[in-house]
Amino acid sequence: MSAASSRSAQAVHPAGRLLFSLFAMAALTAPALAHDAKPSPVLPQGWSYPFACCANYDCRTTHSGEVLEKPEGYVIAGTGEVVPMTDRRVKDSPDGEFHWCAHQAGLDAGKTICLFVPPRSY
Repeated sequence: MSAASSRSAQAVHPAGRLLFSLFAMAALTAPALAHDAKPSPVLPQGWSYPFACCANYDCRTTHSGEVLEKPEGYVIAGTGEVVPMTDRRVKDSPDGEFHWCAHQAGLDAGKTICLFVPPRSY
């Protein structure tokens, strides 16, 4: 190997390290974005689903009758899944509406990630 090609090969390594470092820092500092719930009369500006519950398309407001409150827990009518009221996936709904976050594809399709529930009525 000639001296010129040896120097150019050595110069590539620091540049490669610099690019890798920049990409790594960008990945670590990039904000974790979630998508927003639609505005409601209670929260006209809407609110953001937590990133842990949603990958930008997994959450939505439910329609009447899609989530049923039963003694055994919250029943997802479309799948029959029961989410116990004490389950860590159950969250307080900021706008008083049911919101269901579920896997959209794959083996876990339809399985609840998070369930936002309004305050329980007594």
